Amino acid sequence: MKKLFKRKDEKETKPNGLTTVTKQEIEERAKEIEALIPTEKWDPSAYVSLRHIDKIYDNGVQAVFDFNLDIAKHEFIVFVGPSGCGKSTTLRMVAGLEDITNGELYIDGEYSNDKSPKDRDIAMVFQSYALYPHMTVYENMAFGLKIRHLPKEEIDERVHHAAKILQIEEYLDRKPKALSGGQRQRVALGRAIVRNAKVFLMDEPLSNLDAKLRVQMRSEIIKLHESLNATTIYVTHDQTEAMTMASRIVVMKLGHIQQIGTPIEIYNKPANVFVASFIGSPAMNLMTAHYAKGKISLSSGQLLTLPKECKAGIESFYGNDEERDITFGIRPEDIHQGDQEHVLKYGGKAMDIKVAVAELLGHEYYVHTDFGGIDLVAKIPLTNEIKIGDDIKILIDMSKIHLFDIESGKRIY
Repeated sequence: MKKLFKRKDEKETKPNGLTTVTKQEIEERAKEIEALIPTEKWDPSAYVSLRHIDKIYDNGVQAVFDFNLDIAKHEFIVFVGPSGCGKSTTLRMVAGLEDITNGELYIDGEYSNDKSPKDRDIAMVFQSYALYPHMTVYENMAFGLKIRHLPKEEIDERVHHAAKILQIEEYLDRKPKALSGGQRQRVALGRAIVRNAKVFLMDEPLSNLDAKLRVQMRSEIIKLHESLNATTIYVTHDQTEAMTMASRIVVMKLGHIQQIGTPIEIYNKPANVFVASFIGSPAMNLMTAHYAKGKISLSSGQLLTLPKECKAGIESFYGNDEERDITFGIRPEDIHQGDQEHVLKYGGKAMDIKVAVAELLGHEYYVHTDFGGIDLVAKIPLTNEIKIGDDIKILIDMSKIHLFDIESGKRIY
């Protein structure tokens, strides 16, 4: 065993066996010990913990980079991002269907990298329903339990309990071909529920359903999560699903985590330009602007005075107040009609635009206009009819603007 202190000189050993050490030696050894203490703080109460997870395939392609996440018990976590961002690969590593190249996975405090899928106490729902066509709904739901040799009475109790929760009791004797898409998805969920698993993993379970059924199934899955008091990891490319279902969202791009936060945090304070453009429908309006002396000039020629907080944010981010190009962002709902009422409410100066496209959604319009070479979108309430070619005034709510660094894309304010 390595000694804590080195002897300065053998002659300095006192009769009682103690060794004299200098203050410098104590400080140097203290630094050595401090360097051995991990600086990362992992949540000891986390139910699922992914630590520095990498996925590199045999051909050298890396799909996931340094993925770090602690998931609390009963959380509903959503991985969201475009195709190829690594969200499904990460989920499959949690499930044990993909090997973890580097990093550590803990489920309920147990190291789980080397555990087989059947020993991880997880239940998975796939994009495809993956139902056995020759089996009834009851047999599909009971199949996994029979393989585990559970008593027949317990199997029957679990299947009927899950069927009652999902309101598919009347379909238990039917084959999958006699069911609608939504009913098949409920059966797939039921097959997961009967497992009584620690963690539920869902890989784009609603992508095969039509729009109306997706809305219905979203609410059903949320209710199911609450009734089971479950811990759920859900993968989707649909930002609407992420925003409406998640307790926390993990936004991914090209294998990297872009931001982790609640839906409100992600929406109101996107960490970078990618998150700002990906979350929200219609997407945030983003354009290049020039900053100088507390004002920004937009590509369309308008000069806007920034709130003091924005100016302070720029100085804090760059360490100075020099003029520079930045990315200016504003969400469509924060652009209002430039009538006197809104000018008095939000301040600033109304801008004249020509309507290029007016999409009527019943209660509001999505108004598109050419704004200095970009397609600017504004949400305008249905008060008066708006048509293509109309000249209208708009007003930007300067308290709701977003600023990003033009090179890194990181959030400034």
